[in-house]
Amino acid sequence: MLFKKKKTEPVTTYDLAHFTPVLRCSICTGEQTAGFRDNASGIFHEIMRIRNDKDLQEFKDTYKVSELKKEY
Repeated sequence: MLFKKKKTEPVTTYDLAHFTPVLRCSICTGEQTAGFRDNASGIFHEIMRIRNDKDLQEFKDTYKVSELKKEY
C-alpha cells in the first residue's frame, strides 16, 4: 500500500492526567469522532463514530465523561 493509516493502541481506560476526551468534528462533512488525545504526544486515539445524540451519550456513559472538547 502506498498510504497506510498509522495504527495506534486502543484506549480502554483513561487517566485525566494523561488523556483529554475530545470530539473531533469535520468542517466539510460534519462527521464526528469521539476519542482521547494523549497530552504528552498529541496523538488522537479514535474510539467511536458519533452519528447522533444517542451515540454521544453512550460514549459519555461508557467512559464517565461529562464534557468533551470539540476540535475541528
